[in-house]
Amino acid sequence: MRIKPVRRRREKMKIKFLKKGLKVDDKYYPCWYSSSGTMEKNNPKKWVTIYLKTYDRLPEELYNELQVENNTEIQTDYIERDRIRIPKTSKYFDLIESLAI
Repeated sequence: MRIKPVRRRREKMKIKFLKKGLKVDDKYYPCWYSSSGTMEKNNPKKWVTIYLKTYDRLPEELYNELQVENNTEIQTDYIERDRIRIPKTSKYFDLIESLAI
């Protein structure tokens, strides 16, 4: 008789935004922040972008939480770092915009 391993339910991911990087579950990812869109304060199309400085991949769970983009194309040898776009409607927007300045 085989005993199935017990899978523990994953705790909520801990995301911490720092001045020169972000921490996801205590793993540090160096990055820089950019405020994009127009300079109008109340423009709904405004966003902030987080650019990773290394080619490390972010955890898959973070892809569900944030809008992570990576347009790497292996066949043409185009390799891109992960990029996270935070829209104005996100709960993280104000915090990250203050880090981008």
